[in-house]
Amino acid sequence: MAESLLAWQWNLYSVNHRDRRNLLLHILSVPFFQAGTLMLIGSPLVSWTFAPAGLGMMVVVMIMQGRGHKLEKDPPVPFRGPLDVIGRILLEQWVNFPRFVLSGGWEKAWRAAAATGHSS
Repeated sequence: MAESLLAWQWNLYSVNHRDRRNLLLHILSVPFFQAGTLMLIGSPLVSWTFAPAGLGMMVVVMIMQGRGHKLEKDPPVPFRGPLDVIGRILLEQWVNFPRFVLSGGWEKAWRAAAATGHSS
């Protein structure tokens, strides 16, 4: 299931990430989500105080990115439930967004947005 979710999300990724403001928001916020995830997971080994801080970082990033996605002409497909939320968010933040950047998709979308006016 995760592989099909991963492929499904990747196939739609460039369609849902075209607005320059959303692209900028993602490039700046994904590392904070990842750091928050590591803080949450690592808290039992380091200090339990990292758990709420990590979770807080993740939540703030999701709120910010949710607002960024509202700027898109083609917003993401609505979530189907709590497990869909968790799966899609984790795959986006840890797999598909880094893949989007490393494959050149982010830069291509950034340039295309400038040319087509998908930002203000």
